[in-house]
Amino acid sequence: MNTQANNGNGTKVRQKGEKHYVMIYSRYERFWHWSQAMLIFVLFYTGLGLHGLHNLLDFHLAVTIHTYAALVLIVLWIFTTFWNFTTGQWRQYLFKEGVMKVIRFYAYGILTGEPHPYKKGLQRKQNALQSLAYMSFMLLIGPALWASGMIYLIYDLWSGYAWSSQGLTLIAFVHTAAAYLMGTFVIIHVYMTTTGKTPTHYIKTMITGYDNVELTEAEKAYIEETHAISMKD
Repeated sequence: MNTQANNGNGTKVRQKGEKHYVMIYSRYERFWHWSQAMLIFVLFYTGLGLHGLHNLLDFHLAVTIHTYAALVLIVLWIFTTFWNFTTGQWRQYLFKEGVMKVIRFYAYGILTGEPHPYKKGLQRKQNALQSLAYMSFMLLIGPALWASGMIYLIYDLWSGYAWSSQGLTLIAFVHTAAAYLMGTFVIIHVYMTTTGKTPTHYIKTMITGYDNVELTEAEKAYIEETHAISMKD
């Protein structure tokens, strides 16, 4: 669906249009988001218990819950990766220009009432900073957690080697460091949900799937003709 036109100098610019309430987050995206959030909370909570930071769970129970939650999350990630590539949603996570403008907005502009430098659209769900953060999450933090966790689970298979003690220490460090990075990501993510039009705007959007976004005439015509995406009047 082509939504760009030339500006006279050969450069393609996005056509502007009216705003409409459209479903930009599908049922699977919302299911993935909230399921992942719940599993990450369970993992972080049980992980803190395993490190002795609270004793609200029996150690062996915490290990069991932590292990099964991790396996479910890995399966969820596998299905979601397949879904992203088959639907083309992986493009949402590609690096976008304007990262520094978005960082400046959240560091200063949001306090002075400046407009957000990035406009959400049907094919532009994430701003440049979000794309960079999610890409780092999926390519660095997540894989570091899953890989180190799986290696830790099969410790009995390599515990007999002379280097196993040092290896276990390294694996534990990587897993713990990645877990705290994950926790930091979640905390920042939760804070960012309060920076919308209202403190609950983004949360409501991720529950209902609908948001008020700008549609070009081509996008609006495509939706009205194909009904591929739900749109409210």
